[in-house]
Amino acid sequence: MNNELFDRANERYRLRDYRGALMTFTECLQDTTAPLAPGEMGLLYHQIGNCLVKLKNPGEAIQAYSQATADTAYGAMGTVECNLGMAYASLRDYQNAIRYFEQSVADEANPTPYKSYMGMGNALMKLGKSAEAGVAFREAALDEANPDPTKALLNLGVCFMALNRPADAVASYESAMQFDMLSSTRNKLQASLGQAYVACGQMEKAVHAFEEAIADKTYFLSDSASVDYQRAVAAVAQGTSEQNQATQVLQLADMSGLDVAADGTSVYDMEVYEGEAAEPFYYDEPYEADPANFPGYVGAYENVDNDRFFTATDAELEQWSRGLAKQDRKRRNVGLKILLFFVVVIVLAAAGGVFAYIQGYGWPTQQDVVKSMFADPSAAKESAFAPDVDASKIDGMIDPVVADPNVKIDGVNRSMADSTVYATATTEGGGSVQYQISMVRDGIGWKVSNVELYFPSQS
Repeated sequence: MNNELFDRANERYRLRDYRGALMTFTECLQDTTAPLAPGEMGLLYHQIGNCLVKLKNPGEAIQAYSQATADTAYGAMGTVECNLGMAYASLRDYQNAIRYFEQSVADEANPTPYKSYMGMGNALMKLGKSAEAGVAFREAALDEANPDPTKALLNLGVCFMALNRPADAVASYESAMQFDMLSSTRNKLQASLGQAYVACGQMEKAVHAFEEAIADKTYFLSDSASVDYQRAVAAVAQGTSEQNQATQVLQLADMSGLDVAADGTSVYDMEVYEGEAAEPFYYDEPYEADPANFPGYVGAYENVDNDRFFTATDAELEQWSRGLAKQDRKRRNVGLKILLFFVVVIVLAAAGGVFAYIQGYGWPTQQDVVKSMFADPSAAKESAFAPDVDASKIDGMIDPVVADPNVKIDGVNRSMADSTVYATATTEGGGSVQYQISMVRDGIGWKVSNVELYFPSQS
């Protein structure tokens, strides 16, 4: 490769002369006097794609990044796949975006998987998949390579609100507060925290959070946040600052948890690290600065317990049981006593079966059905679901299911007609995803009626 041309192209890129950088990178690619070594073609197409992104041409950028992925000797494949995801997302092709984000996080050589998780979460939110987006934002927040988990925690709180889990949203927002951030981000975070407090019935805290959000007069509450602010102020004035949480949730006009600034920017839209807010998604730079120089960096995971609310468990659900009375009848006739012996054996066996049925036991068991579903999610579409489940919804339930033949069953809540199984699957990358599987009785066995991702509440 012509190193002189390459250095000149990088300098033009650094000076934000993206068109000049594009032309120079292309010239370097086409220079026949300096043959390319293995991996250098991928590097050049990667840089060309970055230039095209900066020139607001994501369609051509996709073509360049795709050429980069064809060079198997190039060592930054995870980064290129992340950029492909970002480019597809900017074109609102969220399905393809998610596909490339998933490939990016699966690359063990990817130095910044949190970027891919953030992009994935954004794309999933655009598709209305709040639970799956929450998993992605959680992974981004817990990634130790992430120099600024604030946005991931903020977006995770949005997901929790959309899932009607305001207590978890509060935990996420409060964790984000421990980090340094721009005042605009902090104002947005305070407003979102205020709405979460209202949903939890903690009105005094809600009033304080809302007032912090608007204190510098640069931030304006959304309509839903304004309604919650007025409700919280009225509750404090009436001496009912700690209202019943369930009542509050029912009263909320907007459970999305999405607050907006005066410019209409939503909570989960990402800005570029260099602060180029006009771009809806951020991209990696060819040579990024030291993470300590990024805005908001405070030593991301030093003395901060960011996963305190991820590991908490729900209070165990009560299990009800029913007794079965036994009737013993004595017969004086010897022949009848012999017959009675067999009758008693049959009755006891039947009684045991009825008792087990009432208690929610069956064959195959709930655990067996769930394990078979995780062992082969594709086959489970035909065999594991109850007949009355809408076939059009089954694909959507199976999509977030991680194939794991060794899935861990965390607990089973049984009853005679329906049951709930809690399970944790391990991803190929070593992460874990928790599920709540609803089941209905099918003869003496069980079938799946619903599968959703599960976020344990803070204890």
